[in-house]
Amino acid sequence: MRIDNEIKLDFKDVLIRPKRTALSSRKDVDVTRTFTFLHSGKKWKGIPIVASNMDTTGTIEMARALYKDKLLTCLHKFYSVEDIISIKDKPFFKNIAITSGISDTDLKKLNVIVSKTKPDFICLDVANGYTETFVDAVKKVREHYPTTTLIAGNVVTGEMVEALTLAGADIVKIGIGPGSVCTTRRQTGVGYPQLSGIIECADAAHGLGGRIMADGGCTVPGDLGKAFGAGGDFVMLGGMFAGHSESGGDLVEEDGETFKVFYGMSSERAMKTHYGKVNSYRSPEGKMVKIAYRGPVKDTIQEILGGIRSTCTYVGARQLKDLSKCTTFIRVNNQLNEVFGSV
Repeated sequence: MRIDNEIKLDFKDVLIRPKRTALSSRKDVDVTRTFTFLHSGKKWKGIPIVASNMDTTGTIEMARALYKDKLLTCLHKFYSVEDIISIKDKPFFKNIAITSGISDTDLKKLNVIVSKTKPDFICLDVANGYTETFVDAVKKVREHYPTTTLIAGNVVTGEMVEALTLAGADIVKIGIGPGSVCTTRRQTGVGYPQLSGIIECADAAHGLGGRIMADGGCTVPGDLGKAFGAGGDFVMLGGMFAGHSESGGDLVEEDGETFKVFYGMSSERAMKTHYGKVNSYRSPEGKMVKIAYRGPVKDTIQEILGGIRSTCTYVGARQLKDLSKCTTFIRVNNQLNEVFGSV
């Protein structure tokens, strides 16, 4: 047993210090990024914001909506082969990732989908990316699909980012427990403050030529600015993309108000929906909530992108790729004045 006494920070623990700038308008900011990935060699240009591979956000409908603005979607892994290969729009597959687990059954299904659709991205997704089994799976998938960009996670520390990058991951997904409907930290006591995790993992990945995807913990547009400022190459969103017409989840009405159901993928609801039960050897690590129905996701996209552009203008970053170079975080005890309630 040991104690790491170094302070670790979350989004709520910091603000970004403004700087003098020559930028006069948010419209002057370029929020796209261009990446050539380490292992696949593929080049991609777009806005590096990603819908999470949860069945309430990583939907085909969400992917179609986000594709219009060149955002990415990691489709959830519970679509059937037929659901995915029936999509005839080939450009659609340039801005989605096919998500898979690492069981033999999962990988056989992945092989069929990839052979039929030729997606640009694969996302290998497990709750615990620290197992040797997962590292071996990343190596295996890289060997099978040498020119497909591979996302793998989740982890939160630099040494595992390095291990997964060297095993063949182009993008490593960062986050254990920060999600709004994740209860891993409560159930297991395991996790890492997300901002510090991004900073440390970005440093590890970039030293090898790899990339990271910050997954979880963003609740407002300013959190995305902090995630990109901390060195995140991509930012994945669950709760911020939930509750829309393109989102999954049941639509329910209560007392004249409309809600959509949103739940974690390790929740009791998710396990019973997709596996029929909660196995006796585990406990749920997610919860189910009801979110006020938000309508089409396009307004949320506009709000998020407007916030990021504004972050960049406050620190003089003309391009999103420059934001981390222009960012100075200051630690705070309080960042919002909520005397009249939270917004």
